[in-house]
Amino acid sequence: MDVSPSAAVNATLAMQQAGGVQAVQVAVLKKAMDVQASSALSLLQALPGNLPLAPSGPLGTQVNTLA
Repeated sequence: MDVSPSAAVNATLAMQQAGGVQAVQVAVLKKAMDVQASSALSLLQALPGNLPLAPSGPLGTQVNTLA
């Protein structure tokens, strides 16, 4: 185990650099998640609105489903 001041300084600098790298990685992740959320929202908005239920018959009178 090295207890010299230069080893402590080097260890501190390495931890600070790792923290900086991690902060950048988190920022990139947040930006990617924002882009993905925006894309998902635009896909959901492109879906057709409320479709009417079937007026009669055994299927489609209770739940609106599309195949």
